[in-house]
Amino acid sequence: MLKKVAIKLLGLLYIAAIIVVSAESVQAEASKGSQNSGGFSYEVILPENQHNPEAGYFDLKVTPGQKQKLQIKMRNTAEKETTVLVSLNGAKTNSNGVIEYGENKMKNDASLKYDFKDIVTGPKEVVLAPKSEKMLDLEVTVPDASFEGYITGAVSLSEKDQEGLDSKSDEGMIKNKFVYQTGIQLSEGDTDQIKPDLKLNKVYPELNNYRNSIFINFSNIQPIYVNDMTVEVQIMGKGSDEVLYDTKKAKMRMAPNTLIDFPVSMNGEKMVPGDYRAKILVTTKAGDRWQWEQGFKITDEDADKFNEQDLTLVQESGIDWVLIASVVGGILALVFIIFILIRLMKKNTKKKKSKRKTSSPKKKK
Repeated sequence: MLKKVAIKLLGLLYIAAIIVVSAESVQAEASKGSQNSGGFSYEVILPENQHNPEAGYFDLKVTPGQKQKLQIKMRNTAEKETTVLVSLNGAKTNSNGVIEYGENKMKNDASLKYDFKDIVTGPKEVVLAPKSEKMLDLEVTVPDASFEGYITGAVSLSEKDQEGLDSKSDEGMIKNKFVYQTGIQLSEGDTDQIKPDLKLNKVYPELNNYRNSIFINFSNIQPIYVNDMTVEVQIMGKGSDEVLYDTKKAKMRMAPNTLIDFPVSMNGEKMVPGDYRAKILVTTKAGDRWQWEQGFKITDEDADKFNEQDLTLVQESGIDWVLIASVVGGILALVFIIFILIRLMKKNTKKKKSKRKTSSPKKKK
C-alpha cells in the first residue's frame, strides 16, 4: 500500500513539473537573383553596368557623382494583400568572421569613408495587391569624390506580419520567418592592386553569450575583403609565459572597412583581477600576416560584474542555495505527506478492527 501511494505522489509531482517550451526564431536566407516564399517572390533586374553578369546580386561599375536607379521586380501570387518590408544595410563582420548584411547593432569602423546607407536609399515598405507585381526602385548616389575599393551592403526583403513555417526542435516548436537579401557592391576601378591591412584596436574583458571572455578588437582598414583568414590568440599573465586561455579559428572573412570583436573563451572560469597580455596572430591563405602583442587589465569592478553574470559559474550569491533549499523542501514535503497518509491509513485500520470487535456476537457458555 505504501509503495502504491508513493508512486502515485511521485507521478503527480512529475506531471506538475512538466513545462512546455516554445521558441521563435528568425531565419535569414541570402538570395541568388530570385526567391519565392509562399505568395511572395522577387527578381533582381541587372543593369547594363553590371560588372559580373553571372552574379545574382548587384555588382556595379560606377563613376564619381553618378546617379542610378536599381530595380527589383516583386510579385504577390496570393489571394490577399501583402506588405513587404525593405531594409538597406552596409556590410559588417560578426565575431565569428562571417559577413552580415542585415540589421544589427554592430558599429561602423573609423576607416569607413562612405556609409552604404547614405549611398543607396529606398522605401521602407511596399504594398502588393493580390495577384499583382510591382517594381521596387532603389536610388544610388555615388560620391562626387573618387573612391577606391568597394562600397558594399545589401537590400533585405521580408513580409510584414508573416506567419512563418513551423518546425520541431529539441526545445519545442520553432517559427521560421524568412528575410531575403540581395547584395549591392559598388566599385570604380580595379581593386586587385589594393593590399589588405589590419589594425589592432584594443583587448578587453567582456561577456560572450553570458560567458566570461577576452575580446580582441581589430579592423580591416582597407576597402576590400579579407578572405580565408585564420586568427590565433594566446592569453597570459603580464610577466608570465604560461598560456591561460587560447583559441584558433580558420576560414574567416572580413568585409571592407569593418571591425571585428573576436572572443577568447575563459572556459567557465572566474575572472581574476590583474594585468595580462594577449599574443595575436592573423594570417590569410594568400600569405598575409599580422602579429600583435597587447597588454590589458581586468579590474576588480570588471571581475565582480562579469563573474556575477556568467551563467557557467557556481555563484555564492545565494542562487544555488535557493535551488538546493527548494529541492530539500520538496523532498521533506513529500516525506511529510507520505507520513500523514500512513498515519491516516493506520487510524482507519484500527477503527475498522474496533468496529468489528464491538459488532461481533458474544459466544454462549
